[in-house]
Amino acid sequence: MEKLVIVLSRGLDDERSSVAWSIANAGIASGLEVTMFLVASGADWVRKGAADVPHLNPLDPPLKDMIGNLMSNGGHILVCPPCAKVRGYAQEDLLDGVTIAGAPAMLEVVKQGAATLSF
Repeated sequence: MEKLVIVLSRGLDDERSSVAWSIANAGIASGLEVTMFLVASGADWVRKGAADVPHLNPLDPPLKDMIGNLMSNGGHILVCPPCAKVRGYAQEDLLDGVTIAGAPAMLEVVKQGAATLSF
């Protein structure tokens, strides 16, 4: 299976986040194995309840729905450990199915031939 890794460093107030989640969902719909690697303020997206309100692009589905769709269709979401820690996030603060894992986990997917995008 072809793979895609998206590195997202944009947070709850940046429309480029919506673009990243939209592309991730398009990748899933196209049959790609998609891994999101959330760094810096990108980690905020998977804190429980955080994506319930932001709707950065009115032409995109709600962010909560895009995140849920990605996860329910086999996408993987990794959160940078120092990025989570500096925000006070522990595993139990994050959505079910999200994994706190560092760059080596993301780079393993890259070594398997994943295309990469960064937002």
